Amino acid sequence: MSADEQSGYFISFEGGDGAGKSTQSRLLGEWLEQVTGRRVVWTREPGGTELGLVLRQAVLHGDHVDPRTEALLYATDRAHHVASLVRPALERGDVVITDRYLDSSIAYQAGGRTLPVEEIEQLSTWATEGLLPHATVLLDIDPLVGTRRLDAAPDRLERAGDEFHRRTRQAYLERAAQDPARWVVVDASGTVDAIHREIRSAVAERLGLTLPAEA
Repeated sequence: MSADEQSGYFISFEGGDGAGKSTQSRLLGEWLEQVTGRRVVWTREPGGTELGLVLRQAVLHGDHVDPRTEALLYATDRAHHVASLVRPALERGDVVITDRYLDSSIAYQAGGRTLPVEEIEQLSTWATEGLLPHATVLLDIDPLVGTRRLDAAPDRLERAGDEFHRRTRQAYLERAAQDPARWVVVDASGTVDAIHREIRSAVAERLGLTLPAEA
């Protein structure tokens, strides 16, 4: 079942580390709560459920795993996340905003790890039963700039190297170009307020919302 067949709104945020996804997803959710009156559910991948927290620890902070195992761990988290949290919230009519979704696997495991993109896409689609967001916001930033913004010890993916992150960024941009009706590509080097205004305008258009006069 697609997001369009459910009564809620489903929005994902994508981009490299340090792009500002947490800040912008929070701001967008607060704004959507005001203009729609709907409950907003913020979540993330991996780690949006109790099982997801266990898988997050394994895939980002545990021992080395090979690329295929990594892809399967992400797919496991995503399948459980959608079945137990995302889809029920959409069926209630909530707004679901997730920090990363299946496009991250295409970018990181296919683009960064260079696994076959068709296989990763098929795995991700199967795990989610084809559920896609109404809108996906890509906060695009030079990986070197994003890395300098991080203030915590790097995880396994953050330590993967400059070339890995360049491939990941390119995979994101190519994927966004293939589906402009769903994707919103935003330059993440701007100010927080300017980025937020651009995101909410583009997301409102994709959700068919009328912007308040003061916006």
